[in-house]
Amino acid sequence: MRKIKRIYETDPWLEPYKDAIEARHERILQARDKIAPPGSGGLSKGVNNHLYYGLHKEPDGSWVLREWAPNASRIYLIGEFNNWRRTNAYEFKPAGAGNWELRLDGLFLSHGDLYKLFVEWPGGGGERIPAYCGRLVQDPDTKVFCAQVWDPAEPYTWKNDRILKRPHPLIYECHVGMSSEEPKVASFNEFRENVLPRVKKLGYDTIQIMALQEHPYYGSFGYQVSNFFALSSRFGTPDEFKELVDTAHGMGIAVVMDIVHSHSVDNVAEGLGLFDGREDLYFYQGERGRHPAWGSRCFDYGKDEVVRFLLSNCKYWLEEYHLDGFRFDGVTSMIYWDHGLGKDFGDYALYFDSGVDENAVTYLALANMLVKEIKPEAVTIAEDVSGMAGLAAPFEAGGVGFDFRMAMGIADHWIKWIKERKDEEWSPGEIWHELTNKRSDEKTISYAECHDQALVGDKTIIFRLIDKEMYFSMNKDSVNPLVDRGVALHKLIRLATIGTAGDGYLNFMGNEFGHPEWIDFPREGNGWSFDRARRLWSLSDNGLLRYGFLREFDKAMISLVKRSGALSSRPVLLRSDEEKKILIFGRKNLIFALNFNPVESFADYGFEAPEGKYVLTLDSDEGRFGGFSRLGGRETHFTVDGVLRLYLPSRCALVLTKEKK
Repeated sequence: MRKIKRIYETDPWLEPYKDAIEARHERILQARDKIAPPGSGGLSKGVNNHLYYGLHKEPDGSWVLREWAPNASRIYLIGEFNNWRRTNAYEFKPAGAGNWELRLDGLFLSHGDLYKLFVEWPGGGGERIPAYCGRLVQDPDTKVFCAQVWDPAEPYTWKNDRILKRPHPLIYECHVGMSSEEPKVASFNEFRENVLPRVKKLGYDTIQIMALQEHPYYGSFGYQVSNFFALSSRFGTPDEFKELVDTAHGMGIAVVMDIVHSHSVDNVAEGLGLFDGREDLYFYQGERGRHPAWGSRCFDYGKDEVVRFLLSNCKYWLEEYHLDGFRFDGVTSMIYWDHGLGKDFGDYALYFDSGVDENAVTYLALANMLVKEIKPEAVTIAEDVSGMAGLAAPFEAGGVGFDFRMAMGIADHWIKWIKERKDEEWSPGEIWHELTNKRSDEKTISYAECHDQALVGDKTIIFRLIDKEMYFSMNKDSVNPLVDRGVALHKLIRLATIGTAGDGYLNFMGNEFGHPEWIDFPREGNGWSFDRARRLWSLSDNGLLRYGFLREFDKAMISLVKRSGALSSRPVLLRSDEEKKILIFGRKNLIFALNFNPVESFADYGFEAPEGKYVLTLDSDEGRFGGFSRLGGRETHFTVDGVLRLYLPSRCALVLTKEKK
């Protein structure tokens, strides 16, 4: 068997941290063996908290409800069935190790019944939502959340195979609630009927869905989670979400969940805060248990019960909803005691010193192991700005085991170049360096902009490029140099990003056609308006505006990358011309030629290229993409003495395919 090299053997900069890497590796092994001793069947057999805790129906039709609350002195089940009163018939009994159990022998619950717990502890008590609750609903008038019995007469029947491997995912990041053009919260059914066909038509093979876990405040974008096992009921029912996933699978689209294990909402009424009267039941004690920037609670990843809670959460979502993987949010916040706030991470030592929460690193490694045990083809993606070495390296190599990490710096650089530099000051060499500056031993997902760049207070790329002219000059008949520039650069930026992408590519819903303005969820400051918490699909559909050009270019770009298998190889620089502002690189059997020059076109531009015949496959200047049609369509080019010569119009990108002999 071939020995897998450790990350410090492939990266000499990591050699000084060999002992720290090995110590981390050993800690993870010990934690794994503690949960699943050798011979026990692995983590997937040893992690089943969700099958023990929470509300479950027994084979005889009775019900059992269990909860972990070691500081509680009494627990009652209250609900519609007992007029929300604490009664002896619905009182839990201690079950040892801080656990409580209630068996409803002869007392039955019905599908749709609302319920809560009333937890008493020394000196106090209060209503609580069960920690492992799988279904909540919110009263439209009082806004109060209650757990709900979910026991449909006919459980959902899955129809489609869910084995969808994604070695190079093309991800469409989306939010169900804001996916409608109407000013409202859209539903799972509406997303399934209206958005999934768009994703399929665009060519993306993976959707990454945000805000699935229940969160009290809609405007948190789903990142202030209160109930980790509950699907957000504002979008629909569990069965409706299963149908969405099933339909996506039938279309060949994998479904990845944006999972939040980095923190928990501080709420007591809905969340885990003061669940049994203690602040540190699920969270670190004192200041470490509170996030200074997010106003939320930080999990104690060193506590066995918390680790099992979170691991069971991963297993639950994978198995209950047939998901194809996770994008773990806020990884930087998890793995550093200071949450990475105000830190530039310019020194490798920061990845291994006392500032690292090794408990969190261990948990993430276990989560990756568990996901792969349950579903080997599933993908795991880390959202990390620190660049921690080994995060997306295999565990066997001394890494944490994520399949991919988000290449988060790329979007920041595009913003920097647009904001701070004139067009003639853009550097092809710098663009190449920043877009390809990735660890060779770790896979990455590249993007020009995700939801972060579209949030209120920021601007989308198209809005930065065109600004207020978007309101007046996006019709096809208008003549506006600023709009021409914005449309051209929007295409070049995306093509450069996907062309240099490490191993996958991501786009946020609607940004493919240059969705205008910003995202702003209903809140007090905007009069609780839904006006900017929706997607204006008609802008690209009506045939009158230039948004349709951008959508068609994105579709053609995705199709080309997909059918060529370009992301299975590394990009190779062929020419970086600082004077003429030209960037040319090869990838697999493709050549990408981008002219960022704002005014000059170049005829007969020569550069060294592999010998062969090349056919123009994608031209951003085509009329159907909103360009000026300065080229002659599907042109054929031949290398002569190792040199390929092209006509490169200004602000134009070409992709040529080398034909097989």
